[in-house]
Amino acid sequence: MISLLATGALAFCLQPTTTSSGQEPEAPQRSWTITADWVYTVSGDAIENGAVTVTDGRISAVGSAAGEGDLHVTAITPGLVDLGARISLGDDAVEQVHESTPAMRITDAWNPYSTRFGRELQSGVTTVLMVQPDRNVIGGLGAAVKTGGPLEERLIADERVVSAVIGSQPSSGNSPAFRRPNGLFNRRPTTRMGVEWVARKAFYDAIAKAEGVIDPEPLEAAGLDVLGRVLNGELPLFVAAEATQDIRTAIFLKEEFGFPHLILDSAAEAWKEPKLLQRSGASVVLPPFAWSGRTGQAGGFMAWNTVELLEELGVTYALSGQGNRDRERRLFLQPAFAVRAGGTPALALAAATLTPAQMIGIDDRVGSIEVGKDADLCFWNGEPTRFTTDVIGVMVGGELAVDPREASAHKLR
Repeated sequence: MISLLATGALAFCLQPTTTSSGQEPEAPQRSWTITADWVYTVSGDAIENGAVTVTDGRISAVGSAAGEGDLHVTAITPGLVDLGARISLGDDAVEQVHESTPAMRITDAWNPYSTRFGRELQSGVTTVLMVQPDRNVIGGLGAAVKTGGPLEERLIADERVVSAVIGSQPSSGNSPAFRRPNGLFNRRPTTRMGVEWVARKAFYDAIAKAEGVIDPEPLEAAGLDVLGRVLNGELPLFVAAEATQDIRTAIFLKEEFGFPHLILDSAAEAWKEPKLLQRSGASVVLPPFAWSGRTGQAGGFMAWNTVELLEELGVTYALSGQGNRDRERRLFLQPAFAVRAGGTPALALAAATLTPAQMIGIDDRVGSIEVGKDADLCFWNGEPTRFTTDVIGVMVGGELAVDPREASAHKLR
């Protein structure tokens, strides 16, 4: 039902709209020349007194400014990319009949009209990774989508990751079935050990299917085929693992089964296992910095010098706002926190733009200011890695979602 509703709503919105006079509204402007005191391309050096030319929603030129443009701002960066935005239909996006559902696609259960997309867009996030909530051990296939722009262009890429959870979340609400079970949740897993068991069994079953040892039912076979794509390196495993013991378990799974791409989401305590991280080659998505250091459901503690430590070891990291309403925990401020925590400004800005795009293989379209890429841009009133700087404008696919010339744009909503 969810899939049909979402599809129907999308089809309805794509019908041409008309004004009260019966005429179709004027198409939004999608070609611009924007000048700035600084253009931070992220993929290359920053350009002083630079300009970005946009033609039909794509970047057509980047360089030094030559004359006046359509608008001028202090600084331009790529639109922000958040792999941990936590946007979905909540538990309605999870099939809880089974604890392992690799073939479930998040695009079959998403609402493009969610106000949470608008909130992210207002603070400069133009691309998010949508995955299933942390209820199943293996949730399913996640997708990269834009937070704004024409609906028919919102989906960047389906099936970008396979989401999973290592920790207490999938077991919460379950209970052992003493005597006769009286409900769906009288089942495993009921402990962290049980969560690991479900994950390991799923991968062993995927190996057995690939080798022709087992011949499961079609629905189960589809899920095992998806896990096969993780094992052969086609898709990364995107694992929510906040606490130290969960990070260890996720890395040991990677090493046991030999799959090449592991992304540790919300890895607050990654700083406690630096050498293990370095050895594993896993990438990390950090939660928002908190003054207390405590983050997330598991109460993990993220040390202030986590970013500095990860950079010293060469561990790839991305920053996230995790869909927070609190201004200080939104993604646009996380590069400033990262620099304050000992990170380098260039890597900190990349951790909110190009690095997460590279992690899930969408950097051919977003994440940096380069000719041919989508014109997803963020406009700032100062240097992007300073606490005193705000997002004052946002462009998605060449369309102004937040106009920096309007007074309301200078205050985040």
